[in-house]
Amino acid sequence: MSYPESHYLSPVWRDGLFNGKVAFITGGNGTICSMQARALVRLGANACIIGRNVEKTDKAAKDIAAVRPGAKVIGIGACDVRNAEHLKNAADRCAKELGGIDYVIAGAAGNFISPLEGLSPNAFKSVMDIDVLGTFNTIKATLPHVLKSPTPRIIYVSATFHYTGMAMQSHVSAAKAAVDSLMASVALEYGPRGVNSNVIAPGAIQGTEGMDRLGGEAGKKAESPLARQIPSGKYGTVRDIADATVYLFSEAGNYVNGHALVVDGGGWRRQSAFALGDSGYKYPDVFLPEDTAKL
Repeated sequence: MSYPESHYLSPVWRDGLFNGKVAFITGGNGTICSMQARALVRLGANACIIGRNVEKTDKAAKDIAAVRPGAKVIGIGACDVRNAEHLKNAADRCAKELGGIDYVIAGAAGNFISPLEGLSPNAFKSVMDIDVLGTFNTIKATLPHVLKSPTPRIIYVSATFHYTGMAMQSHVSAAKAAVDSLMASVALEYGPRGVNSNVIAPGAIQGTEGMDRLGGEAGKKAESPLARQIPSGKYGTVRDIADATVYLFSEAGNYVNGHALVVDGGGWRRQSAFALGDSGYKYPDVFLPEDTAKL
């Protein structure tokens, strides 16, 4: 699906900003990461996007390549970030076909709503494996190539749930806390070798898969009680995340390292103990016995 440039990129960035650069993006066919990829490719980069669904990944790669004449975008489907060999093969192919890897976005993630009581060990492990092991595998697979770049950069797409805790999101909160920790370790260990390692933590971003799951119908309406609870008074957009990505990968972000850049309109500052759109649940009633909840 084609999008107008204004959907994924602000007009402040100069053309050719990323000429000659190559980006490797896991989760690259998703609603956020595909827009990050579009922004980078539009500004001159070539890219390799990774996904599990072959057809969806191939289609996304073609759509992204269309934003700039002459752009090269490789779509590698059937690639599971939980499989280290899959990622190594994908990173090696990207470097061979596109000439290297300068930028990495670790964006593959899993999410669903569940209270701890209803969360099975396998369900918890699934999210930890995709988010944490997948991020680790991405780092391991791409670092040999990234270290050869004159401008090595890594961004991890995280979240803000673990800053305060979030009901029904214990699995994701634990996973994203680990992702943030990996980001810091890479900054400490590879910063001396020129690598900038940072997190982008999106808030409530309208029109994304995550918002559809967590926000319900209220998350689809720009004017809603949920949006009003955000200090900036509105939901974010995929362009907000893409612009943050451009900033961190550009020269403007040269001295930003080991940082979690929160892009959420200040939402995490008043993150309620339970905020899942208009799902019908009320906090704390949903976690109490029925007779107690009525008190």
